[in-house]
Amino acid sequence: MKAVRKQRLMLLVFIALGVASAVGLAMVALQENINLYFSPAQMQAGEAPVEKTIRGGGLVVPGSVERASDSLKVKFQITDGAGTITVHYEGILPDLFQEGQGVVGTGKLDKNNEFHASEILAKHDSNYMPPEVQDAIDKAHPTNNGEG
Repeated sequence: MKAVRKQRLMLLVFIALGVASAVGLAMVALQENINLYFSPAQMQAGEAPVEKTIRGGGLVVPGSVERASDSLKVKFQITDGAGTITVHYEGILPDLFQEGQGVVGTGKLDKNNEFHASEILAKHDSNYMPPEVQDAIDKAHPTNNGEG
């Protein structure tokens, strides 16, 4: 093999290795930043990973909201009709946060099956339900579809 061809081959090998490394690193970075959604029933059943950032949501259980008098800590429960989970949050809740309304939070599930949220999102009007929450509620309470 001539020296020029050998240099070109080595260059192509290094370029291929560089591209493969870059793609591999990008895939690892993207996989770590994915926040999967879990319903309260899935969290209770142990399907959600513990101490990993996830998204969870449901309807705020009426009468479950407890606010600390000396800080911005709030504790409440969410349900999808099949399961209920306690949510801990420290911060200012969205203006549209209400009991009986849908919320989605980003945070971590602890060993006691309590969700520690770093962000809470509330629905934005009376007709909107976050798609993940609506799907979880529909799965927990299937409709009769014309029966009955």
